[in-house]
Amino acid sequence: MKLAFRHAVFAVVLTLVFGTEASAKGSGYLFVSSERDNAVAVLDPRSFKVIKNIPTGDRPRHLRFNADRSLIYAACGDGGSIDVIDVGKLEMVRRYEDIDDPEMFDFGPAGRFLYISLEDDSALGILDLTSGEMVAEIAVGGEPEGVLVTPDGKTAYVTSEVANLIHEIDIGERKIAANIVVGNRPRRMVLTPDGSQLWVSNELNGTVSVVDPGTRKIIATIEFAPRGFRPEQITPVGITMTDDGKTAFVGLGRANHVAVVDVGTRKVEKYILVGKRAWNGTLNRDNSRLFVVNGLSDDISIIDVQALKVIRSVPVGRVPHTVLIDD
Repeated sequence: MKLAFRHAVFAVVLTLVFGTEASAKGSGYLFVSSERDNAVAVLDPRSFKVIKNIPTGDRPRHLRFNADRSLIYAACGDGGSIDVIDVGKLEMVRRYEDIDDPEMFDFGPAGRFLYISLEDDSALGILDLTSGEMVAEIAVGGEPEGVLVTPDGKTAYVTSEVANLIHEIDIGERKIAANIVVGNRPRRMVLTPDGSQLWVSNELNGTVSVVDPGTRKIIATIEFAPRGFRPEQITPVGITMTDDGKTAFVGLGRANHVAVVDVGTRKVEKYILVGKRAWNGTLNRDNSRLFVVNGLSDDISIIDVQALKVIRSVPVGRVPHTVLIDD
């Protein structure tokens, strides 16, 4: 009995010492950046209520997990910083400062370098996360936004909203290898899982360009026409693709819908009504739910991927930008 009691006490002590951080990691929490609240909201995965607001620099936008999902990096555009949030502690633990208007970013494959679109500088910045130094800036077209690093770490793609270009950057040489003309105001990109297609949203064209990375040519253009909206209201931005590469979800901005696109045929299968200005989407780990950020209705829409319908709308902070899921 005494031995059993000691074991029980030891178990309680372990829970008290390690329980908070362990329960936070892989907790199912949702993290949503709020541009107007200067914070990242943490939502409970069952009630979907905000349980904490983590203060950040001004105007946090893009969020990304690091490789082991222990940290979240946040690009704070007006704060001029990349802020780092500890997922277990639910607090900011580091800030990389003096970064001019960071908007979107991606990690290199080793996780040491961050490739950041610097909107005001018209450049792709390369931040060394170990030293905290900006080790290079590569000049690109005006108002760069989307950044995507290929899995092999050899290439970075950057969108230029003003130049209507995708810049292909040779990471080893740290210079532009090619410029690819796409539609008006390209915003975001995603590669198919096999790397054979680069999908690019063109906000002012109301289209998605499908690019062959090998030939650097547009091989298809996908158009959208949700009922009841004028062409100028159809402003696609975020593209989210399922892990099997069969389905793409495109947030149509001010058209307040998400388009469901068959990747193989490049045909729109359905339009799903969500909140106002559907912006970015994130799939959970098993791809059963899509979480869509609606920037003008200050909420997220939760879509059942199999049923292709909204099952819940959840209020969040003012002007939400990105949602991540700790699953």
